Amino acid sequence: MLYKIHVRGQVQGVGFRWSAAREAKALGITGYVRNLPDGTVYIEAEGTSLQMKAYLEWCRKGPDFGFVDSVETEIFPASDYTDFRIEH
Repeated sequence: MLYKIHVRGQVQGVGFRWSAAREAKALGITGYVRNLPDGTVYIEAEGTSLQMKAYLEWCRKGPDFGFVDSVETEIFPASDYTDFRIEH
């Protein structure tokens, strides 16, 4: 399944994208992460339900710097990403 994730809070300028990519790769998740103009971070992530449960738990905490106010998730059919990347 493909998870479309919006993360709100102090999530830009604190290494969130880099940390999100590192965590996704460690869990074997594919997709991408990018900053949005409104100050949020957007993630498309694919993995098993167990992988995604662990990843969403991480997203709710985020990296050591900054903080997460909320995480919104929508689930869609898989897009078959082959790796996890940071988009600019």
